[in-house]
Amino acid sequence: METVQLRDGTDWKAEGDSVQSILFRMGDETYGLPISLVREIIKPLPVTRFPKSPPYVEGVIDLRGRILPIINLQTMFGLEPLPLTEESRFIDLQLEGLNVGIVVDAVSEVIYLSRQLIEPAPPIVAGVEGKYLSGIARLEDKLIMLLDADEIFAQWKKD
Repeated sequence: METVQLRDGTDWKAEGDSVQSILFRMGDETYGLPISLVREIIKPLPVTRFPKSPPYVEGVIDLRGRILPIINLQTMFGLEPLPLTEESRFIDLQLEGLNVGIVVDAVSEVIYLSRQLIEPAPPIVAGVEGKYLSGIARLEDKLIMLLDADEIFAQWKKD
């Protein structure tokens, strides 16, 4: 396996050949996002819902005085959302021009994925439109769908 584990961040060559990603579960699938987008991971808080919002917009939360919209990617992707459990988390993402939270069933780990393990995503994978995927990584016995946050949240980002 070619996953590169960096302990102190000084191995620049390895860092350039890999992507540090947060892995999480939604349903039976494992997804990943660049860790650089993650502001924090929190246990679910009470969500204030808005009438006439798209079904995938859960609402907003008050995160220590900051209003954070919460998006359910499973609903957005047309997958069946699961009820919140003890393992469920909100991931607070900070993109250029947008702060948003996503609901995930569980966060599993933060790892360095070798770029050699990442392949382009086929047009349609597991019901998720290919445009939302930046690639698919093979990691031991599982496939990790790497999400393209810029594409997913493009409609809300400020230019």
